Amino acid sequence: MTAGSRGDVAPFTGLGHALVRAGHEVTLVTHERFAPLVDGSGVGFHPLPVDPRAELESARGRGLHRSATGAGKLLRVVRMARALVGRMADDVLTAARGSDVLLLSASVAPLGHTVAEGLGLPALDLPLQPIAPTREFAPPILGGGSFGGLGNRLAGHGVEWAVDRVFAPVLPEVRSRLGLPPGRTRPPSAAPVLHGFSPLVVPRPGDWPPALDVTGYWWPYDRERRLPAAVRDFLDAGPPPVFVGLGSATVPDPARLSAQVVRALRRAGLRGVIQRGWGGLAADGDDMLTVDEVPHSLLFPETAAVVHHCGAGTTAAGVRAGVPAVPVPVQFDESFWAGRLVTLGVAPAALPLRRLTAERLAAALVRATREPGFGERARELGARVREEDGTRRVVEAVARLR
Repeated sequence: MTAGSRGDVAPFTGLGHALVRAGHEVTLVTHERFAPLVDGSGVGFHPLPVDPRAELESARGRGLHRSATGAGKLLRVVRMARALVGRMADDVLTAARGSDVLLLSASVAPLGHTVAEGLGLPALDLPLQPIAPTREFAPPILGGGSFGGLGNRLAGHGVEWAVDRVFAPVLPEVRSRLGLPPGRTRPPSAAPVLHGFSPLVVPRPGDWPPALDVTGYWWPYDRERRLPAAVRDFLDAGPPPVFVGLGSATVPDPARLSAQVVRALRRAGLRGVIQRGWGGLAADGDDMLTVDEVPHSLLFPETAAVVHHCGAGTTAAGVRAGVPAVPVPVQFDESFWAGRLVTLGVAPAALPLRRLTAERLAAALVRATREPGFGERARELGARVREEDGTRRVVEAVARLR
């Protein structure tokens, strides 16, 4: 069970496929628009009613861009999520009634654990980001960085409080329907929590309890085995291009941003593959190709660099491909992942969207594609990450729950 944007869903298609291969019957419970992601994987699908793209494109969703700080954006997204979570509760409960085990992303965990308790089902937390408080860094949803050891932990507990506020309107009614007493369901402190990212990218914090572990990435299931002909032809027509895409992020002015991107690429002497995405980017010219959804696992290894918003999923795909990155974080945990890429030496600098210019982007592209250290470090990290098997640990944990 998961909710959010494509990056909150796609890793669970690959994890679900691994569970199917291990002999389990698996259903992905998430927004209806993502149903095609499980095609061919053997994973079933149960839709949730909310359309995340429509919500981000609404007046309320566009309002997220008016907050310049992580805390301000968090408050806005809490208000938005509080208004939406009740619409998903019935479908979460319906899907759970036909299940033996619930596997929960962080975005639905409070609701999922309540349902699991009411139905007497085991549940396993599978977050895609480091969500537990730690002294080592500030909460990713606030943009990462550091407020000092104590400040980081306090901020982590503050984010937990904010998440509780999201689910506060719906949980009492769900608990009543399930015959549970008033209160909040919390997993036992010893219950395993398996995080779906690489410890090479974010090492496991040393002050986390033993039950919290980091497994390695869960790669999305890709039905496609070859690139579309138009993309293949473009790649073959010249030197490796730069991929530019903001995934599920929306932007205030797509036309202006697209023009900046094209100007930056041409200033750096680079061709570009521009992914339209939810932001509506586009480019024209023989040296530019605009695409819709193309499997990152097929495209990224053939690029000179990737320019992206640093959502968790796109960050993982760039690392896996072994190519340098130019992070353009937009909001939430994206600045955290951008900071990790810079620290790892596979990106020259993070260029937040609010301060992006064609000149700054061109300068970063020149560094990423022409200074050999970025490519060397990216290739080394990619090779090590590809050796990890993050799904194996989850498959083993599910077997223990059964």
